[in-house]
Amino acid sequence: MLKLTKKADYGLIALKYLAEHPEKQAVSAKDVADAYKIPAQLLAKILQQLTKSGLLRSHAGMNGGYALAKDASAISAFEVILAIDGPFFITSCTKGAKDCELSSNCSIKEPLARVNETIAGVLKSISINDLIEDGPASADPAKAGLITLTT
Repeated sequence: MLKLTKKADYGLIALKYLAEHPEKQAVSAKDVADAYKIPAQLLAKILQQLTKSGLLRSHAGMNGGYALAKDASAISAFEVILAIDGPFFITSCTKGAKDCELSSNCSIKEPLARVNETIAGVLKSISINDLIEDGPASADPAKAGLITLTT
């Protein structure tokens, strides 16, 4: 089974929440954590990672918090996952892997690389804006419109 990490799920949920509340200058990690019942400390670390990667801006002070660094339509699910979990691979068998003793006669490396590229392409085509539901924002992550990839 192939699925996103909890951290990646939480990151996507947080960016979706920020995109749904453009009227707010900044949203605190606690606001997002409370809305989705996410562990606040873990979410704060994720938001810091997303800020370091340039996807979020942080604002200090009494009314501080986080805001999207660019339009929600310009941030892909792939960028969020990459910022949180690093490069996306469905298998440790990658092009040019030197630590695999089977690489000289492996017949599945290239097909798996194509699968990986296809999944990455799908994630690149999904923007944070695409995750926003019509109507009022849902506080239920199961209804958040996020994807979990399984095979």
